[in-house]
Amino acid sequence: MSSEPQSGLTQSVTRALKILRCFTDESPVLRVADISAKLDLTPSLVSRLLATLEHEGMVERDKETGFYQLGRSIVTLAGVSLNHNRLRIEALSEMQKVVGTLGLGVNLAVLERDAIFYLAHIDGPQAPRAYTLIGRQNPLHATGMGKLLLAYLPDDQRAMYLEHLPLPAYTANTFTNRSDLREELDHIRERGWSVELEELALGRGCIAGPIRDQQGAVIAALSISGPLSVLRWEERRVELISSIIE
Repeated sequence: MSSEPQSGLTQSVTRALKILRCFTDESPVLRVADISAKLDLTPSLVSRLLATLEHEGMVERDKETGFYQLGRSIVTLAGVSLNHNRLRIEALSEMQKVVGTLGLGVNLAVLERDAIFYLAHIDGPQAPRAYTLIGRQNPLHATGMGKLLLAYLPDDQRAMYLEHLPLPAYTANTFTNRSDLREELDHIRERGWSVELEELALGRGCIAGPIRDQQGAVIAALSISGPLSVLRWEERRVELISSIIE
């Protein structure tokens, strides 16, 4: 069975949180057996923890199938976090202006360990999505915002990432060679913006620019994204760059 938690942590709370993290876009509904297998916990223990989470509204159980999914209390807590995130609040008005001008999607993300974490996104009429990006994570080396955030890290931190960051290929255009990625990051730092064309997903691209704090340090990234057919990078290059670095 699973190992003991680190000293100072409450085991039951840790296990309950791990259960919540089992639910993903790929696995939005789960059975007790699924969670038991994922976490190497006994089905009886998982059932007890799920019962507590259900009582608190963190999960919901389908009485007919026995499957569990995340509950509405999760949405409530997420809303509280988003509505009081200062960076997100300050960025939204600028994001709305860009969407209104270009008709493309605009995203806001920060560095979260080995990934970018989406704090906000607004769909443009020319690039609608059927799902939200908020709360999602994407790889640093295969996204415009990820590469930009890597580029502006202090030299010692960037070197550490370049040495240890996994570089899986998502398409034929993904940077999988560390020397090539290092050179790309140098270019991004010199010009002040990053572009990604079909490095994460075929048919899509983005251009990203930095968000700085009062001391000038880069604390987040903003990107304009959409299908390549709408982004039209070669044709709209100047317009897109000026919009993202204003």
